[in-house]
Amino acid sequence: MKNIELNGVTYRWPLQPVVVVCIDGGDPAYIEQGLRDGIMPNIARFIREGYSTVADGTVPSFTCPNNMSLITGAPPAVHGISGNFYLDVATREAVVMTGPDLLRSRTILAEFADAGATVVSITAKDKLRKQLGKGLDLTQGNVSFSSEKADQCTLAENGIENVLELVGMPLPDMYSMDLSLFVLEAGIKLLERDRPDLLFLSLTDYIQHKHAPGDPVANEFYRRIDAAFGQLAALGAVVALTADHGMNDKSTPDGKPNVIFLQDILDREFGAGDTRVICPITDAFVRHHGALGGFVRIWCLGGRATPRAIIDLVKDMPGIAMALDKDEVCRRFELPPDREGDVVVIGDIATVIGAAEAEHDLSNLADARLRSHGAVTEARVPFILSRPLNARYRDRALAASLKSHQIFDYAINGTEVGT
Repeated sequence: MKNIELNGVTYRWPLQPVVVVCIDGGDPAYIEQGLRDGIMPNIARFIREGYSTVADGTVPSFTCPNNMSLITGAPPAVHGISGNFYLDVATREAVVMTGPDLLRSRTILAEFADAGATVVSITAKDKLRKQLGKGLDLTQGNVSFSSEKADQCTLAENGIENVLELVGMPLPDMYSMDLSLFVLEAGIKLLERDRPDLLFLSLTDYIQHKHAPGDPVANEFYRRIDAAFGQLAALGAVVALTADHGMNDKSTPDGKPNVIFLQDILDREFGAGDTRVICPITDAFVRHHGALGGFVRIWCLGGRATPRAIIDLVKDMPGIAMALDKDEVCRRFELPPDREGDVVVIGDIATVIGAAEAEHDLSNLADARLRSHGAVTEARVPFILSRPLNARYRDRALAASLKSHQIFDYAINGTEVGT
């Protein structure tokens, strides 16, 4: 057993299992509402007996950049993943950023595994699996799979097989709370059976996109994940809870999506083809948000639009919180310049930004008010530990606001060791 060093942080060897859970879309408002309603006794106990605060997440407040920040303990400027898409200016094609080849950092999981720890990584959507499992040796008892494709797991690809039998649940639907509950149940079963040293469990945000805090469906979901957190703690693990991003209502009073179609505005001003808007929330599963988020990137591709001209055009529009050039957005949010647009536009708490209206299918948004994320307003996330902090980390937590990407550091190094 030895210390692990990655991205400027030294991690001690965990003396009991450490489980870090990323509650996708887990806005602090859900925790606050659940505590008021008395439906989360285990989280209430963690807060009372352990440690709790609200931390700063990564901006843009999307799933991929935040998950990569969590497992590398570093911002996107270090690990390179700043959304689901960026534009390759040479080909003018949008490049998917969910492949492991684009991740520029080793992960905490892989570093511990190479040192002899047993590591488990389970995510809801398979789009994250390969990045989360990058560099993870699956021949040594380590496990990496998604609940989306739990029925297809093999020892060679995932380090495990017969997952449905192990978990005792059918393959969950992509648009259901069961996709997340499967992740937690699988983590519980593997903790019981194998007692791995580190587990990273990453959920999905379908419920939070469709149901506000206090909604009966949201309450049922949080009641059930709270029960799972209690089981993980009862098995002797340090349980650390955070989120990749929050979630806010982005609808008009009459229930329609409150959206600015920015590509259409730019095309009218500068001409079609002169600029390109990329919505980095976009992935294969947009039924719950229509590829509408609070953070978009713009590339200047012709001769008319300049970053300054774009910023001047949009910065004072209702619903726009900020419009920043590449240098400023990279400095402010620690983003990789080579994957950044010439301009970034960020919405306010109630507004989403799209590309061209014709590019967004909003037909699946009629059943509920649009709730989405991506802006600075969704970058405040829970940071909860089931064990109290030791003296050194209590002092650190008092000295400065925490970043969500410090969750492994605080869970491994900062908690008092149980008996």
